[in-house]
Amino acid sequence: MHFVTILGIAVALAMDAFAVAVATGVSLRNVSFRQTFRLSWHFGLFQALMPLLGWYCGTSVQEYVKAYDHWIAFILLFLVGGNMLREAFGQEKEEQPGRKDATKGLTLVVLSVATSIDALAVGLSMSLLQISIVYPAIIIGIVAGLFTIAGLHLGKKAANLQKLSPVAEVLGGAVLWLIGLNILREHGVLNFLN
Repeated sequence: MHFVTILGIAVALAMDAFAVAVATGVSLRNVSFRQTFRLSWHFGLFQALMPLLGWYCGTSVQEYVKAYDHWIAFILLFLVGGNMLREAFGQEKEEQPGRKDATKGLTLVVLSVATSIDALAVGLSMSLLQISIVYPAIIIGIVAGLFTIAGLHLGKKAANLQKLSPVAEVLGGAVLWLIGLNILREHGVLNFLN
């Protein structure tokens, strides 16, 4: 597979990670090096591992995973986005010392899985086409990590504009919901709306 093709796939897969990173940056407002590293490392790692997992699973589980992968991604993004919206409308967020950090714990794992589930399907596809997966997986992981860094710091800049901060946080949660709905749309679940 040509490098430009792999890069195109990697950029397309990184869009969800980028959007979630922007929303996370908005939610955090102050982003440390450690938070940047954790989020970009996990998003990049999961984006690299999912195609490997998909490739190794091959055709034996393709139909099984394909039947509900979009629902898993939708539910995970919907829950995290709902939590962000709840926090956006909560009391005096500035004064809450225990503000949830999406770059830690279960939330980090949930976001990592939700943003990389499409990469599993890419791995399955490459398996069917008998394309070697290691090199594409590395490129996909690196691109996802870089897009995550950019998105996180873009979100931080948007959140630090005081007047836009509450609006940006609401938009961040809404973006996660829209990504989830778009995943359902891409899988034909919302065809009844047409």
